[in-house]
Amino acid sequence: MNFEYALRLGDNSLILGQRLAEWLGHSPALEEDIASANISLDLIGQARLWLTLAGRLEGRGRDEDALAYLREEREFRNCTLVELPNGDFAFTVVRRVLFDAYHGLLLERLALSGDADLAAIAAKSKKEVDYHRRHSADWVIRLGDGTEESHRRAQAALDALWNYTHEFFVPDAVDPGAAELHAPWLADVRSILAEATLQVPADGKFLSTGRQGVHSEHLGYLLAEMQVLHRAHPGAKW
Repeated sequence: MNFEYALRLGDNSLILGQRLAEWLGHSPALEEDIASANISLDLIGQARLWLTLAGRLEGRGRDEDALAYLREEREFRNCTLVELPNGDFAFTVVRRVLFDAYHGLLLERLALSGDADLAAIAAKSKKEVDYHRRHSADWVIRLGDGTEESHRRAQAALDALWNYTHEFFVPDAVDPGAAELHAPWLADVRSILAEATLQVPADGKFLSTGRQGVHSEHLGYLLAEMQVLHRAHPGAKW
């Protein structure tokens, strides 16, 4: 485990948690408002653990707050998929199922690590992410195998999001084993999409680069909103 890898894990959870928090008061049903809030809190709780670990590994005295609120856009290491705007509800749950399936497999692998801190955070997070995957898969199946309109929206979301998943599996110096998760992820996702009567899109050549700090135009706006209070009142305590 190194600083850069801990940042990737923490930033993925932090940014997706922030996106899901945007659904509060806007979900299609009260129950989904509560579910989105709970999942958002799970992810932000995971982000706190990963960013605290990242701060210790870096050794420069930065805590979870400093890493969340005082870094610039190019310093974030989340995959691009999680920073995209929510779109409609179909877009949100399709994005989530693609990420949740990957996230669960990644945490399962990390929970077997010989690094005690890494394994403990991964094992705790995996229990939460198992629920996240079940929830998002249930919704994708309901929408895909629902009305003509819900099917159309779910398929459109899948078509728009599919090529962003390529970034999960590109090996590099930080995560040389990334490609190992592609086959089990694809098998899991295909099974969900088949039940949802959705077509797996063709793979394109597009490759997003958020893990290298080169993000879409959307992350800067998200960070401006997320970081404004902390930056306006540095060091403030409740």
